[in-house]
Amino acid sequence: MEILYENLLSLDFRQIIMWIIGGVLIYLAIKKEMEPTLLLPIGFGAILVNLPIFDNVEALVTLYNAGIANELFPLILFIGIGAMIDFGPLLTNPKLMIFGAAAQFGIFFTLCMASIFFPEIKDAASIAIIGAADGPTSIVVANRLGSTYVGPITVAAYSYMALVPIIQPPVIKLLTTKKERMIRMPYEPKSVSKTTKILFPIVITVIACLVAPESVSLVGFLMFGNLMRECGVLDSLSETAQKVLANLVTIFLGITIATQMRYDQFLAPETLLILGLGLVAFVVDTAGGVLFAKLLNLFLKKKINPMVGAAGISAFPMAGRIVHKMGLKEDPQNSLLMHSMGVNVSGQIASVIAGGLILKFFEVI
Repeated sequence: MEILYENLLSLDFRQIIMWIIGGVLIYLAIKKEMEPTLLLPIGFGAILVNLPIFDNVEALVTLYNAGIANELFPLILFIGIGAMIDFGPLLTNPKLMIFGAAAQFGIFFTLCMASIFFPEIKDAASIAIIGAADGPTSIVVANRLGSTYVGPITVAAYSYMALVPIIQPPVIKLLTTKKERMIRMPYEPKSVSKTTKILFPIVITVIACLVAPESVSLVGFLMFGNLMRECGVLDSLSETAQKVLANLVTIFLGITIATQMRYDQFLAPETLLILGLGLVAFVVDTAGGVLFAKLLNLFLKKKINPMVGAAGISAFPMAGRIVHKMGLKEDPQNSLLMHSMGVNVSGQIASVIAGGLILKFFEVI
């Protein structure tokens, strides 16, 4: 009882706030089933690292240094993500790639905003990459630029990825009419040869190396995972990468990211500002994709459902599923799944290349 009393006396009210935040994340993961593989470990980790005696969880700090600070976890995770991705819908309709590019506008918009509040341009650039909607890319860019805000940036990137089902629908509805959301886009399946699917990840890796050499490690690991999927001779390894490897690394990422959620660091003005800028980045990404689709519709006879543009953010496969569900809600006979997933995987590629461009412009400064 004496130890309990001493621990209660040593509590800071900010620790209790972090427990509440952790509890909310766990609630969203379990009750609302919102990306539980991310939110559950982050939420539990947030509670764990804000207990009165932090020495008991120093192992998490070691895990963070071993897996995130040296970029090991992000690279391994990209193999698993690559193995999950089916580029078939994109290869049958390559013009969908432009939506992946349009949905990266939030990165550069946020860069301009962040530079107002953070005088060190490398910090501003690292914060802007939250708009890539890609946790691994955010970690790699922030680490390589030597930002002092790697922790908050990582937390913001992964938290907002998991909260995409809350962030995107209001933005999409605000920018579209019901008539636009009901636009039908019949999917006309076309066969894609095995040779094309095998060559695609190789060609993309080479192109990425030429356009943004700094992105080649991320693109390379992503495309290697996809090559395992498509080659046809590594089915067991591909399945392991998709399920066991990706899930295991995601759990490690989630709970170790929480080491950066200590109350004395997290509840600071700079951290809260970074979280706010990250939210702006996600909103502008979504708006950029939707508005670009609406712009194209001014010139197209065969209209595009503007919601598809919102799937261009890199949060895979959440963004694609959200657009599909919103389409079915407006019109149960209108399936946008193949179109939205084609745009979503193009956003995965575009976000990594955008991260490489940020590194190219700012790493040498």
